[in-house]
Amino acid sequence: MKIDRAEVIVTSPDRNFVTLKITTDDGLTGLGDATLNGRELAVVAYLTEHVVPLLIGKDPHRIEDTWQFLYRSAYWRRGPVTMAAIAAVDVALWDIKAKAAGMPLYQLLGGASREGVLAYGHASGKDIPELFDSIRSHLDQGYRAIRVQTGVPGLKSIYGVASNAAAEGNTGRRYDYDPAQRADLPVEEDWDTRAYLRHLPSVFEAVRAEFGPELPLLHDGHHRMTPIQAAKLGKSLEPYDLFWLEDCTPAENQKALRLVRQHTTTPLAIGEVFNTVWDYQTLIEEQLIDYVRSAVTHTGGISPMKKILDYAAQYQIRSGIHGPTDISPVGMAAAVHLDLAIHNFGIQEYMKHGEMTNEVFQQSFTFNDGYLHPGERPGLGVDLDVDAAGKYPYQTAYLPFNRLHDGTVHDW
Repeated sequence: MKIDRAEVIVTSPDRNFVTLKITTDDGLTGLGDATLNGRELAVVAYLTEHVVPLLIGKDPHRIEDTWQFLYRSAYWRRGPVTMAAIAAVDVALWDIKAKAAGMPLYQLLGGASREGVLAYGHASGKDIPELFDSIRSHLDQGYRAIRVQTGVPGLKSIYGVASNAAAEGNTGRRYDYDPAQRADLPVEEDWDTRAYLRHLPSVFEAVRAEFGPELPLLHDGHHRMTPIQAAKLGKSLEPYDLFWLEDCTPAENQKALRLVRQHTTTPLAIGEVFNTVWDYQTLIEEQLIDYVRSAVTHTGGISPMKKILDYAAQYQIRSGIHGPTDISPVGMAAAVHLDLAIHNFGIQEYMKHGEMTNEVFQQSFTFNDGYLHPGERPGLGVDLDVDAAGKYPYQTAYLPFNRLHDGTVHDW
């Protein structure tokens, strides 16, 4: 068996997606997600101009060798563009291998370690009543764990709140929460950390009073705090028993998490913007985090993601794979197969895609009673309708950015 062709397909049903489709000389196909939200075309160029020519004629079963070749032969390693491109190849080859074996992918990863994959949804509101309505809606949809994001008094627009104007970017089509604005320039939002730190504990106090102590609650700080601010927030949220506090401070400086860890027992989830195991080395070895947050799509694929999670398992650190709607159904399926197989699974982020995305990507994974399952179709269990994809051409889209009240650009 040889790789006969590899195509890069760009489509924008509800938002932009980049998909690599690899076809073998005996007709098997594999799909890989290469979407990098707001920088999609950079990965398209990397794949089309630098990776696809290297794949033709190669043995698709040599997944590890292909991964090492793409990572090491370019000399310039790591980074989101490179790792998203490599991830697309890796996932597509796993899709082909599992189809050739006639098995769902999770069986090749060691088989199921659980019956289903616990998922959390995104509830949000500009104020407490709107937040409560959103939580109730997610509970009605079957979610058993809820991420809570809320507006802050005095701020016009804030990350994670679906009713913000900035979340209406997809020409009025909003599903759950999508901050990507279809426009020529990014939307500007505002931020005030002290106001946020004052307000957030009262939000969780109200949520616990309304919904009780058993519901797992999560929150995303989205890299906006200094280490000492993150420590203060983690400590102030301890009475409300969070499942995790995510991305409380920019973790590129891994040692900064030592300070946070010293001051709070609130569980920490880190890694949404990480791309390799090297980003985690100190965090895992010193047990400075509790959950690994990387996406299969942005971390080089299934092969390296499983290695990271096996490494984390030695330190009782669990998975919390990134899964918003800028991860395509292909990337989502890859995550769910991996979730089902590994021992140290924690929880899976899951935002439901829109109807047009589901038209382009037909999926076998299911969500029932709060749990995801990848299904039993051979491979990933996702097919791409090329004709449907062609109806939705790429549209320029950007994530928002933040400025403080004095005009300083801040982390978004």
